Amino acid sequence: MAEWVTGTITQVEHWTESLFSIKVKAPIDSFTAGQFAKLGLEVNGERVQRAYSFVNAPSDNNLEFYLVTVPEGKLSPRLHELQPGNEIQVTKEAAGFFVLDEVPDCDTLWMLATGTAIGPYLSILQEGKGLERFKNIVLLHAARFARDLSYLPLMQQLQQHYNGKLRIQTVVSREEVPGSLTGRVPALIERGELEAAVGLTMDIESSHIMLCGNPQMVRDTQQILKDSRQMRKHLRRKPGHMTSEHYW
Repeated sequence: MAEWVTGTITQVEHWTESLFSIKVKAPIDSFTAGQFAKLGLEVNGERVQRAYSFVNAPSDNNLEFYLVTVPEGKLSPRLHELQPGNEIQVTKEAAGFFVLDEVPDCDTLWMLATGTAIGPYLSILQEGKGLERFKNIVLLHAARFARDLSYLPLMQQLQQHYNGKLRIQTVVSREEVPGSLTGRVPALIERGELEAAVGLTMDIESSHIMLCGNPQMVRDTQQILKDSRQMRKHLRRKPGHMTSEHYW
């Protein structure tokens, strides 16, 4: 049974009409970059809860979560209405295995995300621990429109911080934007457009692929990589080339 603590909203950022971030102060246990917590609110006498990845580094006490409002959802519309000073329930202990310790050594680590699933990668990159074993890192954020690339300024700051080691690439599916690729991630991989854009090769000899986001994107990308690159899912008992986490 999860132990819950009470947190306080310290900041709310509304990026678009549906995308927003909240920062929370809460006495939680230490966590590993890439993990998630559950957030909860009391609704009609019962706790409604959902899992959200940390955006902040574990060394940062300002807990940050990147959220999207689902109009018919039980929780997200209520989270969208929160203001600084409001209280929220947070699980004391983080969970999840979408962390660097579960990723094998490789030359190029590909971090592919859609929508709000960019969060765990930003946590990992802001923390900066355990990345020295990778020669190159590619961070990809895919969204429907350019305005949905909420954390692009932070991605650019991280790119400068890593001084050539980190390459960032945005993908927009429903409009053409200078500097962004257009289309769906699986198709961009299948056609070789992603590799051409970042100047690195995605293959079993040099690469590991982290996939986080829309379940259909994750499944389709895994199938493309399996069929065209002979990649397989990474398991502790059987090392592979793909690690994934679904966002529902």
